[in-house]
Amino acid sequence: MDHSGHGMMMDLPPFTLGRGLEWSADPFFLIACLLGLGLYGWGVVRLRRRGDAWPAGRTVSYAVGVLTVAVVMCTKLNDYGMVMFSVHMVQHMILSMLSPILILLGAPVTLALRALPVAGKGRKGPRELLLALLHSRYMRIVTHPAFTIPMFIASLYGLYFTPLFDFLMGSKAGHIAMMVHFFAVGMVFFWPIMGVDPGPHRPGYVMRMLELFAGMPFHAFFGIALMMASAPMVSTFEHPPASLGIDALSDQNAAGGIAWAFSEVPSVLVLIALLFQWYRSEQRQARRTDRAADRDGDKELEAYNAYLASLNARKG
Repeated sequence: MDHSGHGMMMDLPPFTLGRGLEWSADPFFLIACLLGLGLYGWGVVRLRRRGDAWPAGRTVSYAVGVLTVAVVMCTKLNDYGMVMFSVHMVQHMILSMLSPILILLGAPVTLALRALPVAGKGRKGPRELLLALLHSRYMRIVTHPAFTIPMFIASLYGLYFTPLFDFLMGSKAGHIAMMVHFFAVGMVFFWPIMGVDPGPHRPGYVMRMLELFAGMPFHAFFGIALMMASAPMVSTFEHPPASLGIDALSDQNAAGGIAWAFSEVPSVLVLIALLFQWYRSEQRQARRTDRAADRDGDKELEAYNAYLASLNARKG
């Protein structure tokens, strides 16, 4: 069985992490990862040459995010993921719930807006096109929670519990499209919540936390449904190659456990990032208030003291 152009899957030996991490690059994702790292690196270098600072933490976060994509798509994890539900679920969870968070913490849109040159008067360059996209009605729709939360949920239930998954797994192009979809869904879901890059939809910190937790229970239920199923639910993984030495139902249960456990990972990561951002925002606000007080000689406090004095005078 040559499965979707990924090589002879029948020959795969039993899965181990060492075998899974052997190099086996998917050309599409290899080029995409190298391009992503190259463009980000160009932006950082451009800022540095101009004398502008760019936080090293953002660069590290972005690079690690892109590398997580490479790990699941440019190694034999991708080959095993074609015939093992559990390995496929690791790919899905990392592409939709870990890679996007790390990449978004790298603030690639902010970097692009700062690094790209401004086009001449009356002309539109890459920076102007990016700004137009950010302020477009399309972007307002796809980053709104009324769109992102249902899409996040539908990419689980609507894909695995319908014939769509088997159809996409039947071709190399379909498989790539599905993996790109997982990543894209994660990006549009977490982008407004992370709030690092500019965007059309920017709720407050409490609302962002509510958005985050609105999707996670459905993720957990999906994992539990797979774990509790008494028969294989996805045709693609119903008859794993004998060389793997695995049972389809046990592998599906493992996939469910991975989906269930992974629903906690982004919650913790994003919550930490949000609390940190909130704290820094409060610090900035406090500094602004202090500077304003220094400039006007703390007139607000004087006015309040005068008000208290007038109340005392009335009582007297």
